[in-house]
Amino acid sequence: MNSRNTGNPLPGIAAIICTALALTACASTAPTCISPLTKNLDSALASVQASLVNGCQAHFDRYYDNLLTIAEGDPKPENKREFSEFLVWANANGLLSNRQAENYYNRYFNVKFMAMKGDYNNCSNTCPNKQQVFLNLERELSDKERGLMKVSRDADGYYRADKLFQQIELVLTATCTACSAGR
Repeated sequence: MNSRNTGNPLPGIAAIICTALALTACASTAPTCISPLTKNLDSALASVQASLVNGCQAHFDRYYDNLLTIAEGDPKPENKREFSEFLVWANANGLLSNRQAENYYNRYFNVKFMAMKGDYNNCSNTCPNKQQVFLNLERELSDKERGLMKVSRDADGYYRADKLFQQIELVLTATCTACSAGR
């Protein structure tokens, strides 16, 4: 056997670096951020909270949607309180601002429409974008149906939201017609 030392240490160093990188990759503790595997809302909330404090904050929207789906499997009025407490927890843990937490709750569980929130002139701001405003309102009404009807069995709340939607649509259409006539 002819063993020849070329004096080039690079292949040995490269092998050591590759091994170290492989071991580091195996030892990494990156969160898996899996969805809750239970159909019980209380257990799912605990699972999601654990995931969120352990590096899965970027998945908040997906987790929230998963929780809504789980709650649809057992709709009851108490679910509103469960979601409210979860959003208060998310705010207290720095995952959401106060306003974000309020918006999440109101979008699904309150009759008022977040899409119409704001102080602005309808003629100059809303009317030129009327179709987009209506689309946003329709999407929010769909979310309210999910939260109020399917998650918390609040049919009265949903019907109030639907009536408010129809009133907003009527008033906004009339306002935009008046704005067009005034030009």
